[in-house]
Amino acid sequence: MIPPLSSLVKYDNPVLVSTSKDKGKGKALTKKGPLPPVEAKAGLTQTEDILNSILPPREWTEDGQLWVQYVSSTPATRLDVINLQEKLDQQLQQRQARETGICPVREELYAQCFDELIREVTINCAERGLLLLRVRDEMRMTIAAYQTLYESAVAFGMRKALQTEQGKNEMEARIQQLEAECAEKERQVQENRLKCEAIEKREHERRDAEAKKHKEEVTYLNNHASQLKQQLETFLVPSKKPAAPSQPAAA
Repeated sequence: MIPPLSSLVKYDNPVLVSTSKDKGKGKALTKKGPLPPVEAKAGLTQTEDILNSILPPREWTEDGQLWVQYVSSTPATRLDVINLQEKLDQQLQQRQARETGICPVREELYAQCFDELIREVTINCAERGLLLLRVRDEMRMTIAAYQTLYESAVAFGMRKALQTEQGKNEMEARIQQLEAECAEKERQVQENRLKCEAIEKREHERRDAEAKKHKEEVTYLNNHASQLKQQLETFLVPSKKPAAPSQPAAA
């Protein structure tokens, strides 16, 4: 017989429920064990039913035989609680559970420990056990909600990261394009600046040449005008000659 995985919850010995021959007949073997006293039979049965509803029995099949293991209804002593604590610490160490953060192994072991405490409390007080069951279910529902929220947040973060990475690549390509355009514009500006400097230098030389030519022409015209003026004055001003003697009047 291959027993199921070990658990911190205390179970009774496995019970053979049916075999391959019994499947067709629909027979089932009841849980074996000593019969309880007549006066306590009703209360014990009710406690077992509550325990089985809180912690369902474990079932497995081996060689065509169905085995069932019910949770123990034996009250726990102080020594059992101490052993439970030691076994919890031992399991945490053996299975290398993390002390902090999210750890499925640690969560599983503490859940088993809490189920064992519910079993022990239920045997002494069924109402208290049922109340702890509500607390356990509420805690599991809250953890499941947080896990769903965490998975949704992780998926949302991954989508945003992918979008950011995609946008980053697009922005990097855009930056490279703009940098290339800026470099081209700077090259054109430098080329135009050189052209402007060449044009200014050529125009400055042309202006200097025209100014020199104009100055030479003005000097030539001034000299020529002076010569013409001297010649004109020479023609306009008569030269001074001696006056002729007067003739005597006729008789």
